[in-house]
Amino acid sequence: MVDRVKRALRRGVDGFKSFSGGQKAVIIIAILALAIGGYFFASWASKPTMAPLFSNLSATDASAIVEKLGAANVNYTLADGGATIMVPQDQVYDLRLQMAGQGLPAGEDTGYSLLDKQGVTTSEFMQHVSYQRALEGELAKTIQSIDGVEAATVHLALPQKDVFADDAQKPTASVLVKTAAGKDLTDNQVQAIINLVSSSVEGMDASDVTLAGADGSVLAKGGETTTASGGDSSSKQTESFEDDMQDSIREMLEQVVGKGHAAVTVTADLDYDNTQTKTQTYNSDANTQPLAESQKTETFTGNGAATGGVLGPDNIQVPSGTGNGNNNYENSQTTKNNAVNSVTETRQSAPGAIRKMGIAVLLDSNVAASANTAKIQTLVQSAAALDSTRGDSLAVTSLPFDQSAAKAAAKELAASQAATKQAELMSTVKSGAAIGLIALLMLIAAFVSRRNRKKQSRTMLTPAERLQLEEMQAALERERARELEAATATPAAIEAGPQRTGPDKATRQKEIADMVEKQPEEVAQLLRTWLGDRREVSR
Repeated sequence: MVDRVKRALRRGVDGFKSFSGGQKAVIIIAILALAIGGYFFASWASKPTMAPLFSNLSATDASAIVEKLGAANVNYTLADGGATIMVPQDQVYDLRLQMAGQGLPAGEDTGYSLLDKQGVTTSEFMQHVSYQRALEGELAKTIQSIDGVEAATVHLALPQKDVFADDAQKPTASVLVKTAAGKDLTDNQVQAIINLVSSSVEGMDASDVTLAGADGSVLAKGGETTTASGGDSSSKQTESFEDDMQDSIREMLEQVVGKGHAAVTVTADLDYDNTQTKTQTYNSDANTQPLAESQKTETFTGNGAATGGVLGPDNIQVPSGTGNGNNNYENSQTTKNNAVNSVTETRQSAPGAIRKMGIAVLLDSNVAASANTAKIQTLVQSAAALDSTRGDSLAVTSLPFDQSAAKAAAKELAASQAATKQAELMSTVKSGAAIGLIALLMLIAAFVSRRNRKKQSRTMLTPAERLQLEEMQAALERERARELEAATATPAAIEAGPQRTGPDKATRQKEIADMVEKQPEEVAQLLRTWLGDRREVSR
């Protein structure tokens, strides 16, 4: 086994020595790249995946938990300024159970846990304050569970009940919320917080809750929801209505004048007042019998004569005389109590009704010069449902559009697209170059490996070639032995003078042996040639 390893190492070293300088540099760079990549991969693979153990911790709790983790030799990291502790993911639940067993995180004394510390001698005022603090803490915890809310603070104003007071004061609340970075509360979330607080306190209305952000913006005041940017919801709804109306009218006109050749501006005055109308109507039916009826008749008949005399204290004399006549008097009165139907109608108008609306339409005269303005005006008026009695207005005008900005934008867009294509092309070229380089390295490695295999195949002799070489060496040895025997058997021949055969044969033998040792490839090729010649002769 050791010999095999040594032979493999020797073969590798010999193969590396046979490479050129460029091949050696490429191989060394490839080995270094593999080593560095393997190191970084091993470092990444050995690094554990971290997960949050606790979040939104106070400084006291974070310090206590870090101390416990350090004592237990647990790997941890801090995030969010120390408010979040990260530990290996496979240890999260075990560590949470261990920390809970030690009373961590302890948290602050908020919520209904405050009521557990009250004693028998606690005064009524302290009971009221503790209940208020507990309710504030519970509401803050509940609000913090809403998505996007990092921290919340609730302040309640709970008036004490007085049995002798005629008018009881209503409780009020103010809420301060801090949202996560890059997040804002939506209108639905703001309304949810308002309803949550108002429904949790007895006797509180939604209009008694004020909601503010940590940046100082008022999100809700007196039951009216506002956005974080400072504009109220009514303005936001008005802008949305105007944008929808503008888009619909512009899309309709672009079907006639072409895209980008029509501009529409809509200005709307919407009514967001909650109005309630109550109407009561009384009706009676003549065909219905009265509930009660009464009739009164007076009749008088008599005779009398006329008399004269003095009238008044001033002794004014009036004509006097006598006469005869009949006096008749008759009075009739009827009273009927009929059944009356009473109809009461209460109508509450939803906010958002249109008070007044104005629309301005501008057409590109370069394209819509021949357009019928009257027809376009009628079309827009019907599409927007304009009402002249309401004071709505409509203006349609044709003017030449400035196309310089559009051309510049188109030019920039074309340049951006060209740059994007160029970047994609360069990326493709880089990828192709990298792939080509890898392929070239693979080809070089294959070529070197093939060359080594060929060299080894040339160096290694076939059995027939090895037999032929052994026969040649044996013949040379026999020839050398015969020459030695002849030299010892005939000393007279030696004295006669040197012969060329012996030294020449010895020289040739030595040359053949040196050639076999130093140039085995050439000898093997020569042997193959001889064997081929012999096969042809034998045929």
